[in-house]
Amino acid sequence: MGPLRGSYRRLRGLAFSLATLPTPPSQVRQNYHRDCEAAVNSHFTLELHASFVCLALAFYLDRDDVALKHFTRFFLHRSHEHSGRAQGLMGLQNQRGGRLHFQDIRKPDSDEWKSGLKAMKCALFLEKLVNQSLLHLHQLAIDMSDPHLRHFLATHYLRQQVAFISELEGHVTTLSMMGAPDVDLAGSLFDKLTLGDSDKN
Repeated sequence: MGPLRGSYRRLRGLAFSLATLPTPPSQVRQNYHRDCEAAVNSHFTLELHASFVCLALAFYLDRDDVALKHFTRFFLHRSHEHSGRAQGLMGLQNQRGGRLHFQDIRKPDSDEWKSGLKAMKCALFLEKLVNQSLLHLHQLAIDMSDPHLRHFLATHYLRQQVAFISELEGHVTTLSMMGAPDVDLAGSLFDKLTLGDSDKN
């Protein structure tokens, strides 16, 4: 067992040495500032957090004691969109020769949202945070003279984010005008008549 144990230790030492070697620079990297690379990593982490929150909202609203099935579909769709946007940024990072650094995904601040209106308000607050992060990343691309990143964000992220915030604000206003959360039927009617109709389109 002695020689085997010695060989095992040498292999472990070699594996540790390889793991601690610095990451070699990418051969495709060109005009991609380290600050942009770090900000892209931070933003895709936020997109994954947003996806996680929307998933939690969806399955809270799917509970038997809440039962707002069109709210559920609405937030499931948004969760998938955030996940897809995170993957888009990961692909961009590789394309530009950056390196992906995965961070812990923060869990939702709550497990209970009480009503469809409160869920929409939570989502609206979250989407505004995502928008601020996108604007910061876009401004950084301008400051660092990175037209590729700037165009990518403007084309695939910024316009869509503003449109979704506007949609959420409209939903919050409509629910409030219907008397939610004080009127019990408001959330159910909105679920059926507004979100349900949009599912058919």
